[in-house]
Amino acid sequence: MTRKRLTLHGVLFVLTVISTYFVAGFWYAFPLMSILLCHEMGHFVMSQTYGVEATLPFFIPFPLSPFGTFGAIIKMKGLIPNRKALFDIGAGGPLAGLILTFPAIYFGLKASKIVPLNSLHGRGLILGDSLLFKGLQYLALGPIPKGYDVVLHPAAYAGWVGLFVTALNLLPIGQLDGGHILYALFGPKSLKVYRVGILLFAVYALFFNLEWVLLVTLLFFFGLKHPPPLDDVTPLDSKRRVIGIIMLIIFFSSFMPSPFPGLAKELGGLAG
Repeated sequence: MTRKRLTLHGVLFVLTVISTYFVAGFWYAFPLMSILLCHEMGHFVMSQTYGVEATLPFFIPFPLSPFGTFGAIIKMKGLIPNRKALFDIGAGGPLAGLILTFPAIYFGLKASKIVPLNSLHGRGLILGDSLLFKGLQYLALGPIPKGYDVVLHPAAYAGWVGLFVTALNLLPIGQLDGGHILYALFGPKSLKVYRVGILLFAVYALFFNLEWVLLVTLLFFFGLKHPPPLDDVTPLDSKRRVIGIIMLIIFFSSFMPSPFPGLAKELGGLAG
């Protein structure tokens, strides 16, 4: 790898550290950057394991967003040898990221505050919950009394963002991580699932939650195809099939139908 390319990776990483720091300080930036780095390095290590050429992570700073970043990506340049390699590369990122996401959520929630709703007066960003986040919240804080809500510690917010990013990556569509996993499980038959998935997602976005319209549009143009591995015949072993089912369960339990309820309400009002 050239010095110029390494410099680019380093500069983007530093800029993303700065942009996330200005969102909510060190205890947001450090866990979120760790989660994103762990996720992408999971892909990178698995790619190296199977001899698939891949770049180091490109971090994407975006200081105007509520996250301070658009995440990170790696580019794979080599051909994937078989479904086993495709599965391990696809699942390696989310699994690695979740190793840090769960502790960030749990211990961040332990440091969060439970306050009366009437003390908030509309301040702060209203976040949606997934089943998985709600479960971790119950473990960390127990039942929340009626008329109260949780003001997230920055580390818990970083974990929320990490779980949100994981859910998006696990969408069983195209060349997202979930698309890799689905293709590794079902081969060319998965292409029908991609089309149905995008159609259902589009219907949901247009009629129930306009927050998702941009993502649906991007998936429509980039998510309808998946290149096959060189060996597209040999099926996965039973262990990976079980892990694949677990990954689908993680997707459904971590997906947030409305990640920003306040924004969804405003968009719905504009659409009406």
